[in-house]
Amino acid sequence: MSTLRKMFKTHKEVINYLIFGILTTLVNMGVFYLLDTVQDVPYLIANAFSLIVSILFAFLTNKKYVFKSETATISAWLKEFFLFCSFRLISAGFDMASMLLLIGFLQWNSNFAKLATQLVVVLLNYFFSKWFIFKK
Repeated sequence: MSTLRKMFKTHKEVINYLIFGILTTLVNMGVFYLLDTVQDVPYLIANAFSLIVSILFAFLTNKKYVFKSETATISAWLKEFFLFCSFRLISAGFDMASMLLLIGFLQWNSNFAKLATQLVVVLLNYFFSKWFIFKK
C-alpha cells in the first residue's frame, strides 16, 4: 500500500488532472448529448454551449484541486481566468473544426466524433494549463 501512496504523491498533479479531466469531459459530453441528441439542437451550437459549460467547470476544478493555485487579489484571479479561457479557446477552436470535419464532411456519428475530439483536447488543455496558466 505504501508503494501506491508514494506513487500517488509523486504523480498527484497528473492523477488529479486525469480525474478532473475525465469529469470535465463527462460534463462536455453530457451537455453535448443532451442538446444534440435529446433536444436536436444543431451540433455546432450544441458543441459551443457544451464547451462554455465545460470550460467554466474546468477552470474552477483545475484552479482549486489540480494546480492548487491561490490568488491574493481579484486582479490576479481575473488574469488566471483570462489566460485559462484564452488557451481553452485555442483548444475549443480545434474542437469546433474537428466536429465540422468529422460530422459535416466525413458524416461520423456526432457523439462518436465528440468523444474522438475530446481525446486530443484533454492533452492540449493539460499542456496549456501546466506550462502557461497555473505555472508555479
